[in-house]
Amino acid sequence: MDEGPADLFGGLPSGHGDRDPVAFPPAATAQPARTQPLADRLRPATLDDVVGQDHLLGPKGSLRQMLARGSLASLILWGGPGVGKTTIARLLANAAGLRFVQLSAVFSGVADLKRAFEEARRISAQGGGTLLFVDEIHRFNRAQQDGFLPVVEDGTVVLVGATTENPSFALNSALLSRCQVLVLHRLDDAAMEQLLHRAEAATGTPLPLTPEARATLRAMADGDGRYLLNMVEQLFALPPQAVPLDPAALSNLLARRAALYDKDREEHYNLISALHKSMRGSDPDAALYWFARMLEGGEDPRYIARRLTRFAAEDVGMADPHALPLAVAAWETFERLGSPEGELALAQLVVHLATAPKSNAVYKGYNMARRAARATGCLMPPAHILNAPTTLMKDIGYGKGYEYDHDAEGGISGQNYFPDGMRRPKLYQPTDRGYEREVARRLDSWNRVRESRRS
Repeated sequence: MDEGPADLFGGLPSGHGDRDPVAFPPAATAQPARTQPLADRLRPATLDDVVGQDHLLGPKGSLRQMLARGSLASLILWGGPGVGKTTIARLLANAAGLRFVQLSAVFSGVADLKRAFEEARRISAQGGGTLLFVDEIHRFNRAQQDGFLPVVEDGTVVLVGATTENPSFALNSALLSRCQVLVLHRLDDAAMEQLLHRAEAATGTPLPLTPEARATLRAMADGDGRYLLNMVEQLFALPPQAVPLDPAALSNLLARRAALYDKDREEHYNLISALHKSMRGSDPDAALYWFARMLEGGEDPRYIARRLTRFAAEDVGMADPHALPLAVAAWETFERLGSPEGELALAQLVVHLATAPKSNAVYKGYNMARRAARATGCLMPPAHILNAPTTLMKDIGYGKGYEYDHDAEGGISGQNYFPDGMRRPKLYQPTDRGYEREVARRLDSWNRVRESRRS
């Protein structure tokens, strides 16, 4: 099966000597060097050439230690596009002396898996080993994922699966229990600069960019090495520039990589979590940033409005009781104005919630009340607070002894309102932040009335 484009780029061109004859097309069918994509020409020849993944491939990296022990485990490589999953898998096979076979879950089915397993068994019987690399492994259904279990357990193959999705959600627990999950980092600025230097060295041509435009180019790739080198190739194809391109000219020439965002997958939950926690941490700048990231990624503003309203009740609560009606008002404003004007009301709400005093006392008290209700669900209210619309109910004591609080001194009678015999719990415990400071003072005063009545 022909190998797809490189997804991590490192050393200078090294020919095809490192390619396994089973996994790659014969040299006669390879692209001429003059038309071979730059990304493919800069594909790393060794693990030392891989950039940006030192936590795995550095001297103390987990993959280095596996190779040193001669015990390469089955792996799930989890990371974004263009960070090196395919490249690392191929180089691991070379380093471990294993035959490299590549399948894609997008294009392969059960028949392809069976053929790969049968060939791996034949090679194993001859004393050889196989590293089976499965790209986009999360796209296999649960039954297909289960098909890997026997050949992984008996050592027929070393499975290396690549996924851009969170393995906890995308893969069977049975398969995960037999593999080690390794997280590949998005390429940082230093790693991206290494790739630019290598591209210039390989072509013998400096990039026609000002230093500021060079930094913009790295930012445009957003951690994706393959995307970076594809843009570099476009720049090398330009006619000679009398003046290097500045950031504005570069942005006009090249398209910025779309932000990674799946509205129904992990990135969706990552960003809403970042927004929620930034507001909880009283950081309006960070909160506005994550709010904008979600909108730029195509998130439905109504979903954000719903989460902001939840935040107003859960995290601001009684510390600022105006937050909840403001959240509803902002949501309604968006519905009336629509997009893009309505987003400003949501942005104002984000700033208000981030800068408001915070209290989850109501949230905690509500959860405690639910637990108490489940534990004491059959207890009747005390008779003195029950209505008595019939003579019979009056005769058996309903409403007897009830004191009308408005007639009491200070507007509080101090009577018991919990079931008879139930120990009075302390459910709502206000903080000393914002409006709750005044609520706490009031409750302390009323509790003293209740205590004096019991004494």
